[in-house]
Amino acid sequence: AYLGPPEVSISSCLNCINVTIKLPASHFRENGKPLSLLDIYEELNYDITLKTVDGEHKRPLEKTTEEVFNTVIEELYPNRNYCVSVTVTASLNKHYVPSAWKCITADSVAQQDYHTVAIAGAVCFSLLLAGALKCMHVGGYILHNKSLPHTLV
Repeated sequence: AYLGPPEVSISSCLNCINVTIKLPASHFRENGKPLSLLDIYEELNYDITLKTVDGEHKRPLEKTTEEVFNTVIEELYPNRNYCVSVTVTASLNKHYVPSAWKCITADSVAQQDYHTVAIAGAVCFSLLLAGALKCMHVGGYILHNKSLPHTLV
């Protein structure tokens, strides 16, 4: 029986790619209940092939005992396109179908961090502005509710 293809999703991080891998489903059943590949093999190997403009680079074989897991490919060049394909194998089964290629551009500045900073900055600014307006109101600089003394009328 062939193993694969695994489900792969990728997201970019600062000079890196975050790869989430879900093991392929197995077609084996026990008492009518589907078995996962981990039920059968206990431990699986996976390897990631990284494709760049320079060619394909096979990364070292890794082991997993989890159904869904993620790994980070680091030390990449920013603003460069990378494609990833994952194969899952077992020590007793070398037949596999690799995942389809997934492509993404590595970030030069982590986009999520930028959004987080922008939102946090806006919230802080709003709080400062509200605080300043409250102080001015209490200090009597704006929104005079009190009527003028009769001697000034």
